[in-house]
Amino acid sequence: MQDPIIAVVMAGGMGGRLRPLTDVRAKPAVPFGGAYRIIDFTLSNCINSGIRRIFVLTQYKSHSLSNHLKAGWNFLSRRLGQFIDEVPAQMQIGSGWYRGTADAIRQNLSLLHDSSCDKVLVLAGDHIYKMDYRHMLSWHMEHGAALTISVLRMAPESARIFGVLEVDDQGRVTSFEEKPAQPKTLPGSDDCLISMGVYLFDRERLIANLDDTAVDFGKDLIPRMIARGEPVWAFDFQTRNVIPEYEYVTVDGMRHRTLVNNASDAAYWRDVGTLEAFWAANLDLVATRPRFNLYGEKWPIFNNPGHFPPAKFVHESADRVGHAVNSIVCDGVIVSGARVSRSVLASGIYVHSYATIDTSVLLGGAMDGGILQETAIGRGCRIRNAIIDRNVEIRADTVLGYDRAQDERRGLTTVPLSGSDDYIVVVPKNAII
Repeated sequence: MQDPIIAVVMAGGMGGRLRPLTDVRAKPAVPFGGAYRIIDFTLSNCINSGIRRIFVLTQYKSHSLSNHLKAGWNFLSRRLGQFIDEVPAQMQIGSGWYRGTADAIRQNLSLLHDSSCDKVLVLAGDHIYKMDYRHMLSWHMEHGAALTISVLRMAPESARIFGVLEVDDQGRVTSFEEKPAQPKTLPGSDDCLISMGVYLFDRERLIANLDDTAVDFGKDLIPRMIARGEPVWAFDFQTRNVIPEYEYVTVDGMRHRTLVNNASDAAYWRDVGTLEAFWAANLDLVATRPRFNLYGEKWPIFNNPGHFPPAKFVHESADRVGHAVNSIVCDGVIVSGARVSRSVLASGIYVHSYATIDTSVLLGGAMDGGILQETAIGRGCRIRNAIIDRNVEIRADTVLGYDRAQDERRGLTTVPLSGSDDYIVVVPKNAII
């Protein structure tokens, strides 16, 4: 029986707005949420949606991503026709690297020709969300679409960096404009309709519309298909995405688990392509009722598990207590007489006595030849609003995130926080501060 769908994950982007985190790795390989890489969320969506044939197209600084895919995503069965295959840029057609999203697919058309599928699901490898793609597939087939685009509503000031659509009253797409200076709003609404970078194509219509002039989906391919009268439809992610999940209710003093037909974060989607968005999305995870829940039993997020001892909190005296509140603290972290609040600490971090860490994201230690190079936060440090990459040493009594001019004199990247006089400071991999 022919498998109806194959997925292609675009994972070759440079991610310039995430520098310095992307100075050493591709954007989909950037660590996220303590125990994951960004690409894990897209790949987990595929697995949870029953999609077991996945190509990952890589290009820019792909070594870290390649290692992650080999070590953490090697559990599918070739005997059953299942795979996650990395496909590096190889100049299959012509003498150039991938020039854009559409060109990346065009240069790998042989994969589509050789695949027994009717539909091609094209995904970005750098977004944080949960999505059951089977509902989109049903919508696509119900409407006889050549292309279905998953969309959500967004304010115009935020929509400018995305593809913006117009649709008729049935949901058929009538126009598509990539990164418009003045995004068009929906009739009777102050919001725009933006593309999430989730595209479901009829395979033959995709192939028919690809040529060497189609460089990018948003700038070239999608407007072309609309102009040619191809049936292009919008799938409303915020109302039609359904994620099963358990919730817990208390009845007569007893806690019971019940299955609900939609998780509380089923409409959550974040493009973490900027340092502020990356920092904020990580902090979305740490609340008592998080905006995005990593602990969903019915929709697990898979990763490449490390091999670390349990997290440890040590020292207890009047002024020296190792503790963390409203935080994610992963295996292999030692909080020694320090205080951590509303932060994410990945594996391989040692926080020394009297240090404080607030509203910060620490990406952990780095493995070098099988030996962990830990990130060390020195005694008496004060750190806030920080992103600290792997294998970093912050020496005793260092203050980060409180004086922007001082942080910039250290050569660190700083970015302002929207709607605030505050800022985020970023410490690059292997730095000593």
